[in-house]
Order: sequence, then structure tokens, then C-alpha cells
Amino acid sequence: MSGLVSLSVTRSAAEDAAPVERRFDTDLTIQQLKMKLELVTGGNSATMQLELYDANNKFISKLDNNDVQLSTYPIISGMRLHVIDKFLMLNEFSDTSNVEKFTLSEEEYNKKSDTVKAFLLKNKLGRYNEEEMKQLKEQQELEEKEELGLAALINIGTRCEVRVPNQPCRRATVMYNGPLEVNKGGTWIGVKYDEPLGKNDGSVNGKRYFTCPPKYGGFVKPVYITVGDFSVDEYDLEDEI
Repeated sequence: MSGLVSLSVTRSAAEDAAPVERRFDTDLTIQQLKMKLELVTGGNSATMQLELYDANNKFISKLDNNDVQLSTYPIISGMRLHVIDKFLMLNEFSDTSNVEKFTLSEEEYNKKSDTVKAFLLKNKLGRYNEEEMKQLKEQQELEEKEELGLAALINIGTRCEVRVPNQPCRRATVMYNGPLEVNKGGTWIGVKYDEPLGKNDGSVNGKRYFTCPPKYGGFVKPVYITVGDFSVDEYDLEDEI
């Protein structure tokens, strides 16, 4: 079934980085999906491998057929798409401090015909396909514009419900609206949940964006926020076992 799915994107070259949430059309082929992921991960579609996990981090499938559509796989919003880029991982060796460094100028590197870059250029793949990259950039700019439009309707201090796919609806108060330093671009909404159902205390990687008790804070994308005159959920510790 065609349509849009919202996925959390992670990559093997940056395991500690926060997931990046993106929406994808399920009519895309896996090869087209990889091309879009170049802008998200900085990798190369020619060297990418994709793995799909559910909301509970259970492995679902490898997306290993470049010619089929994304809808071929059992994919729904809220899942995690993990990008393994062997080309980027070439830099992840252990201690090389005692190895003599071989340096090659960019000019000399560009003259070589047996490099990954030469292969990509010759076949107009990945970031070297100017028309494809232009289209991807335009789509990304459109998505960012839509996200900013949604965020503009969410004011700090207002009540809201957080409705993330495959997760229970949670009521909260909006505490922050803007970018996060751990993410390159994108707008996030910081919320203080009525109950201890969050992941933090209003800070991420040592950077504080607002203050609340531990486990009451969270950051979500604007698309998952519904603003309204919602009452406060009362949380009774005596109800906990």
C-alpha cells in the first residue's frame, strides 16, 4: 500500500547520535530511498545497506533489493531504519597512531581512476548525480518548510498530546520549540509529560533546553504534537507496583 511513513533513521558510523526522523513515500524503490538517505546520513547510496527494526528495536528485515518498492516490505510509521555504510566505516579502524601516514593531495586523488569517487563520478551515482541531488535537496527543503509551519502553531506553555505511532498517547506541556545541537537542522518540540514517561529532564547530551524532573522530559517532531485544552493527567505513585 502506497503512502507516507515516518521512520527514525540511525547509522552505523554514528551509533551514539540521536535518530533523525524523516517521512518517506512507500512508492520509492530501495535505490531511490538510498539516494534520499545520502542527505540524511552523508553516506553513499552505492555502498549502503539498510536494515528495518520495529518500535521495540526488534529486527524485521534487510532492505536488500534495490529494484523493489519500499511498500514491498512490512513497514509502518514508528519503525527504525538503520543505515550501514561500508564506505564510511572504512575510517573506523582501531589504533593507527603508530602507522606512518600516507597523504595524497585532493588534486592527485582526483586524477586516480581506481577510487570510489571515480566510480561514482563515472556512473553518476549518489551525490555526483546532479539532477537527483537537486531533486532531493528541493524535497528536503519542502519538508523542512512544512515542519517549520507546523512548529509555528505550537506555542511554549500550551497543553498538548504527543501521538507517536505505535506508542501510547501522552499528555504534556510544551516547554521548548526549536533546533537541538545534536541534530543538524530540523525543529523539535520539547515537552514536560504529566507522568514520568519521558527520557530526560529537559537536557540532551549535557545541553539544557528546559527544566523538569527526570523522566518527565522529551523531544518530538512537530508532526506528532496536537495542541488543545487538555486537562492534566494526575499521576498517583500509589498506583505503581
